[in-house]
Amino acid sequence: MKHLFSILILILFTISANAAEMKLAVTTSFNNSGLSDILIPEIKKDLNLEVQLLVVGTGQALRLGRSGDVDAILVHSKAAEEDFVAEGFGAHRREIMYNDFVLIGPSNDPAGISQSINVAEALKKIREAKSIFVSRGDDSGTHRKEIALWEKAGESSKDFSANWYREVGSGMGATLNTASGMDAYVMSDRASWLKFGNKGNLKLLFEGDPILFNQYAYLPVDPRKHPHVKFEQAKRLETWLTSEKAQALIGAYKIGDETLFTPNAKAED
Repeated sequence: MKHLFSILILILFTISANAAEMKLAVTTSFNNSGLSDILIPEIKKDLNLEVQLLVVGTGQALRLGRSGDVDAILVHSKAAEEDFVAEGFGAHRREIMYNDFVLIGPSNDPAGISQSINVAEALKKIREAKSIFVSRGDDSGTHRKEIALWEKAGESSKDFSANWYREVGSGMGATLNTASGMDAYVMSDRASWLKFGNKGNLKLLFEGDPILFNQYAYLPVDPRKHPHVKFEQAKRLETWLTSEKAQALIGAYKIGDETLFTPNAKAED
């Protein structure tokens, strides 16, 4: 009997040790939010799937997908995602959740952006005042969005003086830290800002413009382009992320009384 019990324990240990694995490239903004700490243990429990996160900017996540170095990506730059699929690197694009971008700055708001009508006006005020603005400068989804917003405001960040426009080439958390240390303006996704602990003199100064909408999507790497990728595991994860349970976990994740993400996955066509 003791021998049989030992065999059963060994079998259970082997099954646990042999959990399926996959690599998922995620944005620093998603990882900084703390949501992954909620989801990853539930994924392991429900799917017996070990998800290895590669935390990078959206641009780097797309490059990892193009080279077949990950099995799926979770990013937030719709036009780039659609190109990724159109070029045959992504099997498809599935929306998972959204939040929004916000403008953060010194509590005394030297550029006076808090009463702006829209984000274009807010950015123009920062440029006109030449108040220090910290940009991620890392080809992330947040950086791409920031550049697009400057362009919609009739500005080109390529022409900005380094005296006030500081590109740091870092993830969202490190960029917020730099802005806090310099008492500077910065654009952040809402989740990263709420989770950020070193706010110092910074506060949220502008929000609510519809153009600041920030959609996150999941894209499995297409096995027709990279036959070695773990497409079955990537699809299992997608099914879980879009399930009622996962969507409820995403929607329930809060810091204080503030929700960080709104789930919006739709059923597959």
